[in-house]
Amino acid sequence: MLQRLFIFLLLLLILPDIYLYLRFIVRLTAKRWLRILYWIPSVLSIAGVLYLVFFANNQFSESHTRDIGWFSVFFFLFSAPKLLLALCTVVGMPFHKWLRMPHTPFIYTGVTLAVICIIMILYGSSVGRSRFEVKETTYSSSRLPQAFNGYRIVQLSDIHIGSWTGNASAIERMVELVNAQQPDLIVFTGDLVNHRAVELDEFQEILARLKAKDGVYSILGNHDYGPYFRWKSKQEQDENLIDLEQRQAAMGWKLLNNSHTFLVQGNDSIALIGVENEGEPPFSQHGDLTGAKAGTEGMFQILLSHNPTHWRREVLPESDVDLMLAGHTHAMQLQFGDYSPSVYIYPEWSGMYLEGTRGLYVNVGIGYVGLPFRFGAWPEITVLTLRR
Repeated sequence: MLQRLFIFLLLLLILPDIYLYLRFIVRLTAKRWLRILYWIPSVLSIAGVLYLVFFANNQFSESHTRDIGWFSVFFFLFSAPKLLLALCTVVGMPFHKWLRMPHTPFIYTGVTLAVICIIMILYGSSVGRSRFEVKETTYSSSRLPQAFNGYRIVQLSDIHIGSWTGNASAIERMVELVNAQQPDLIVFTGDLVNHRAVELDEFQEILARLKAKDGVYSILGNHDYGPYFRWKSKQEQDENLIDLEQRQAAMGWKLLNNSHTFLVQGNDSIALIGVENEGEPPFSQHGDLTGAKAGTEGMFQILLSHNPTHWRREVLPESDVDLMLAGHTHAMQLQFGDYSPSVYIYPEWSGMYLEGTRGLYVNVGIGYVGLPFRFGAWPEITVLTLRR
C-alpha cells in the first residue's frame, strides 16, 4: 500500500516536471543555476515523501503532525499547478497538429489554472481550514411531537483534534460559536481524534465548555477506534478506545454506543439513537441499529451514525428512523458551490437529503486529515431546527 502511494506521488510530481522542463525551461533559459533551481522543490518533495512512506515511525508522525501537514501543503503547492499546466499544454497538442490552432490559448489557460490553484492552496491552508461556518437548516415532519416544534440541535462532526495541536485558540473560537447558538441539544457524529486519545490533552477542558439545555451526545467514527495507527498490541488499541470513552465522559459528553436516550419536552418525548461506526468496506462495521433502537418503536427517532452510506444500506430499508445525522465525508475538504469531488464516492456528501418524509443530514466536519486545508467545504457548525 505504502509503496503504491509512493509511486503515485512520485509520478504526480516527476512526469509534469520532466515535461515542463523540456517543453519550457530549456527553451527559456540557458543559465545552469536557473535550471537547477527549477528542480530543487521537486528534489525536496521526493526526499520528504520517501522518508514519510518508508522511514517515519509512529513517534515521528505524532510529534511532527503539524510539520507533516505543512509538508503536504508544500508538496501540492508545487505539484498541482505544474500538473494543470502540463495537462493543458498536452491537450493543446492535437489541436495544434491537426487543426493548426496556436499553442498560446492552451498555455494561457494552463497558467491561469495554475495561478488559481496556488491561490486556493494558500488560502485554504492559511484561512480556510479554520473559517468556521454556521449553517442553518430545518427538518419538518408531521410525526414530530408539538412540544419539539422549534427545537434547535447543533451538530458537530469530524473534529480530528490531533490536527489542531498547537492551535487551541481555534477550538476555543469554535466552542464560543456553538454556545452562541443557544442550542437545546449538541450532537457530535464521530471522529473526535485522528488516532489516539492523548490527542485530547490540550483540548479536553476546552471541549468540556460546550453547553446545551439537554446536554452533549456523541458517537464513534472510524478514526476513533485507532485503525490507522501501528499499535504494539490489540490490547493497547482496546485500552486507547476505553481511554477515549472515559475522556468524553469527563468532558460531560454522553456517548451512545449502540444505545439510545429519550429527550423530553413537557409531556412529549423523542428518541435519540446512536450507533458505533457502521461504514462501507473497508471502513469498520461495529454498528447494531436493531439493538440501539430497541424500545423506541413508534416514537419520533433521530439517529446519529458517522458514515452517511449507512442511510441507504440499512437505515432506510430496515428501520423507521425519521432523521439521521452523519459526517465522515469532509466533502473531501474541497467544494465549489454545490459540487465536490466527494460526490464520486458518496452520493450523499453534504447537507440535507430526503426520501419522502425521512431525512439525512451530512455535516462536512470541523477538522481535516492529512492536508491542513479546506476550500469551499469550510469547517461546519450545523444548526438544525425541528419543525412540525
